[in-house]
Formats: sequence, C-alpha cells, structure tokens
Amino acid sequence: MGKLIAYLVCLAVAGIVALAFAPRDALSVTDSALNTERMQINGLLNLRDRQLAVGERGAILLSDDQGRTWQQATVEPQRNLSLTGITALTAAHLVAVGQDGWIVRSTDGGSTWQEVQYDAEAGEPLLGAWAASDEQVFVFGSYGRFYRSDDGGQHWQAEAVDVDRSHLNAMDGDREGRRLVVGEQGLVLRSSDHGQHWHALPKFYNGSLFGVARLSADSWVAYGMRGHVFVTHDFGSHWQGVDTGSLQPLYGHVQLPDHAGVLIVGAGSSWVRLDGQGKLLGSGRQPGLGTLTSAMVMQDGQVRVAGERGVMQATGNSVATVGKEGLVHDKH
Repeated sequence: MGKLIAYLVCLAVAGIVALAFAPRDALSVTDSALNTERMQINGLLNLRDRQLAVGERGAILLSDDQGRTWQQATVEPQRNLSLTGITALTAAHLVAVGQDGWIVRSTDGGSTWQEVQYDAEAGEPLLGAWAASDEQVFVFGSYGRFYRSDDGGQHWQAEAVDVDRSHLNAMDGDREGRRLVVGEQGLVLRSSDHGQHWHALPKFYNGSLFGVARLSADSWVAYGMRGHVFVTHDFGSHWQGVDTGSLQPLYGHVQLPDHAGVLIVGAGSSWVRLDGQGKLLGSGRQPGLGTLTSAMVMQDGQVRVAGERGVMQATGNSVATVGKEGLVHDKH
C-alpha cells in the first residue's frame, strides 16, 4: 500500500494524472485498430511516418496513417505498469520509461520492445526520457533518479545530481551541450557541457515545474503548476513570468515547425501558445478534451493531443491558426 501511495503522489507531482494508476477494465487488444478514446495516454512521439503513444498498463500504441488508427506494439515482458515517457534516439531506436524504474527499448521503430531495466523493490517511477544523440539518452524521475546511457539505451549508469531527492520531471537540450532539467519546488538544473556537470539555478518559483522547451540557444520556456509559464533569454540566468490568464496546471508541449514557438497543454483542456521568442500569442480552454498531457504536430499541420481520454485530434487549417482558434475537438 505504501508503494502505491508513493506512485500516486509522484505522478501527481510530475503532471501525470492519477488516472494513469486507477483501475480500469482490461484493454481489448486485437489485430485491428484500438479505441484510443478510452485509454490514459501519458506521452506522444512523432517519427514523421509513424506516431507512437505510451500510457496505462504498459500500452505502447502505433499509428502508420498519421494518427487516424492505432495498433498495439509488442512489449516483452509486459508488466502492465504505466509508461510515462518516450523518446527517440533515431527513427529505429526508441526508449520508454514508467513505474518501478521500468525502461524498455525498441530497435525497429517501435513495433517490438524489450525490457532493459526494472526495479520493483525501489517502487519509484521514472517520469521522462530525453535523447541527446544517436547513442546517448537520459531518463529521470522521482526522488532524484537520473540515469544515462551511452550505448543507445542498452546499459545505464546513475548520474549524481544534488537535488535532495526532489522529483525530476522534464528535460530538454541541444547538440551543442546546453541542457536544462526541471522538477518539483521550482528546481532547475543547468549543464553547458553535455551533462557532465550540473548546477542548480537560483529558484524563481516555489511550485513544481512539469516541462521545459528550448526555443533557441539562449531562449527557453519552463511551465508547471497553476498555469505558470516562465521564459529566459540568457539560458536560465534570469526568468520572466508570462501571464497566461489561467490557473490550470500545464503538463506537456509540442514545439511547432519552422521555429514558430511552442504549444503547451494541460488540465481542463487548457492550452497556451508562445511564439519563437517566448511571447504569448494566446491561451484558452477547449471543453471536452479533459486533462491533456502531450501533443504533436502532424504532416498536414494539424495537432493531435492526448491525455486522460486517449489520443484526440485538434484541427486547424495550419499550425499558425492553432493558437488563435484554440484546440478544436474533432472525433473523426
């Protein structure tokens, strides 16, 4: 019971809603398309020709038709634990993470997955993953758990970071070695040397930060509880708050093509749109989508969002209209 409570608290802090752990009816898994509107989804990944979603009970979903239909990937062994994050080192090599320190890896673009790490005794979830290169990938989570792999996710080593057992919720960076990690109680870690050394930045916010996005070498966005969004233009040395007009927590984002900025989504079907410099373009709510955890831009410029009600479609004539018109739910 103690471990279950710890799971729930950790995922609530990390922005993964408690529905990810709530009991549900067994999934109906067949060779045909799945009903993704009844499945808790915690992360999305777009590989251009293939889209993937991870969520409750170890589900990894695949779409090869731009998100119109979804099938379930094979995971060995399938532990039926919630998966919380997914990242791509290449189009073929992928890593996903979840409860009990669970790490699974794919070498065929997500069709099949193999377990590479699992720690039921620790009972602590991993909350995200970020690929730095074709070979290097980081995973992170509750109580400061932070691991690095330099061989494409086959082997892992713990990274020593001084965070006083704080939860690590999200990470972003670039190929030049600049990286930021955000977590609970306003924690922000910065590295300028490809993650060899990390330094905690002075706190500018006391609440949990659930996401971070790189806009350029110096401009970054962090977001989290109560609709708080912050922007820096000097790689984290100074941050300014963005008035979103919302108190809904924000849980996930997608970076828009052609340096057009970022779309952030969260609880209560809320969304926030920033331009490529971090300036607010719009915010609002689209009733009926529930809590949103993630988003991705498709080839036709449409945005698909996911969360407690599965994978959904947010339509617009182009990416540029998303921030102006909000997220329009289309069930078809």
